[in-house]
This record gives sequence, C-alpha cells and structure tokens, in this order.
Amino acid sequence: MHLVSSLFMDNFEIRQVAGPATRIDMTGAFFSTVATGDLPLTLTPHFVALIFCEPTEKGEGIFEVVFRKGISSESEQIARNVSPFRVDPGKFTYRLVRAELEFTEYCQIFAHCRIDQDAWHIVPLTLLPPVAD
Repeated sequence: MHLVSSLFMDNFEIRQVAGPATRIDMTGAFFSTVATGDLPLTLTPHFVALIFCEPTEKGEGIFEVVFRKGISSESEQIARNVSPFRVDPGKFTYRLVRAELEFTEYCQIFAHCRIDQDAWHIVPLTLLPPVAD
C-alpha cells in the first residue's frame, strides 16, 4: 500500500466520469487556519488521505492518524484515529478523518499518519489568532 497524499481541506467530493473512471474534487487544501473564536476552542477539520494498492497486494490495511503537539513521535498526543480499510488491488481508496482537536493556545500541531506499520507521514496545521475587523 502507498500513501499517495494526505491533506487538511475544506471540501472533498467523488464523482464518476466516462470510462468508468473516478474524479476526486478537493478544494480548500490548507496548512493553517484562523481561530473562529476565543481560546480554548475545538476544531474538526477534514483530514483526507489517498491510498493506492499495488495489483499484487491483498488490498486490506489499517490507516492510523495521531494528532500531536509536536513533530516528534514522542510529542504529546491530542487525538487519534485508527480505521481498517479495503481497496481492490490496483486501485485507490481514501480515508476521511474528522478528529476533535482542542486548542488552548495558538500553535502548530502535526497529523502523523501511516498505513499498517509503515513510516509516519507528517502534515502540519497551524492555528492563527482571529483577524480583527
């Protein structure tokens, strides 16, 4: 299995096109976001991963995401999601994770994600102070 991409994003939709083929419409990919109110606050961003299965693989795996307060695998964990998945060999699948992330300060957190026991793929998310009107 291969983790092709993982991102925070505003919207994620799948549609069929001729072929048969599939299109994935992703909008609003981001690595930072502005706080919607005073601290502390809880955010629930969409975190999407695209996974490819080689034709010779069995097509079953475990997708794990650990949200941490630092880039190190020893950093404090603030949320975790583990989900089994199935994909036809030679095809793609996706995993959508919506963790509740509690922020007590404006800071950067990191989504550490992997398939089975593979190496971690790390995606940052920075919470910025609200914009004054």
